[in-house]
Amino acid sequence: MGRVNITFGMIVLNGEPFLRYNLRALYPFAHQIIVVEGAVPDAGNTANSNGHSTDSTLDVLRHFKTNEDPANKLSIITAEDEGHPNGFWPGEKDEQSRAYAKRAAGNYLWQVDSDEFYKPEDMQTIISMLDQDPQITAVSFPMITFWGGMEYWVDGWYLRRGASTYHRLFKWGPGYQYLTHRPPTVLDDEGRDTRRIHWIRGGQLAKMGVFLYHYSLLLPQQVEEKVTYYENAGWSKRAGASEWMRNSFRTLGKPYRVHNVFTFPSWLERFHGTHPPEAVAMYGDILNGDHPVKLRRTDDIERLLSNPLYLAGKKGLIMLDYLDRLRIWILSPVKFILRKPYRWVRSFWAGKA
Repeated sequence: MGRVNITFGMIVLNGEPFLRYNLRALYPFAHQIIVVEGAVPDAGNTANSNGHSTDSTLDVLRHFKTNEDPANKLSIITAEDEGHPNGFWPGEKDEQSRAYAKRAAGNYLWQVDSDEFYKPEDMQTIISMLDQDPQITAVSFPMITFWGGMEYWVDGWYLRRGASTYHRLFKWGPGYQYLTHRPPTVLDDEGRDTRRIHWIRGGQLAKMGVFLYHYSLLLPQQVEEKVTYYENAGWSKRAGASEWMRNSFRTLGKPYRVHNVFTFPSWLERFHGTHPPEAVAMYGDILNGDHPVKLRRTDDIERLLSNPLYLAGKKGLIMLDYLDRLRIWILSPVKFILRKPYRWVRSFWAGKA
């Protein structure tokens, strides 16, 4: 890997069945993998009384450490390791991200969720880019969100307006600081945002065919836990998330509100590409009964995607998205002027003087 040494940082709570497959995918490219396990207070309804996962996440991590970590790359961090004896992490994930950041020994920090994967050839492409251009300070990835099965993904206004780009990889070194988890923000040793220096944007990677494959809406139990968290988290303001799950995810009663940020129109698409190998391996093991998880039915999705009226509705929403963004673009300066008219007039005439 030459000059590129990557520390992968992961926050996980109830990461099964994704976790072991994700670690296997990262391992060949990792200088170090730091997994921070446990819940923040707002996720208490999906954790046990000690702040830890209710599934076998910790057992899987320890088994991987013992049996699949010959190079001693994996470190497992819990709240107790950071002086929180009740097992819960304070705050809202900033502390968890800083816990892996301060232990990072690589010269790049790559943040990963347990349910997101990359193709090996894409990871090698990124590493080659970093090796060829050491001045790169941040990389953001275009993201595909899978929904209810490996054959389907979700698109919509919210995703098209920037939410499908994930800030994931940052230059790292002595004096660097992990500032915030939302959005992921890393400052260099001079206090500069790494995404304001030499930033590789998601659009550039999309043109290269490099994507983040996010299986965040794949399994019913997984989605239910996310809904529970988002309803309780003060930052998300996601009241009505349980209703969304009943009416949109489980039954497709609202087929144009299928993304879990349901305040914007969204729709389903058929996926025609290929998946990262470890994601395929995981799904195959689920189908073989190796994991006690239920899959979502797909017959209703197939009917929906075969309906010409649904296709027409998607095209209409795509057109309306462009029109709505044009409306916002036109109205924004007008609203600014009306909000501060006297300041604008003074600035205008001062420029004429």
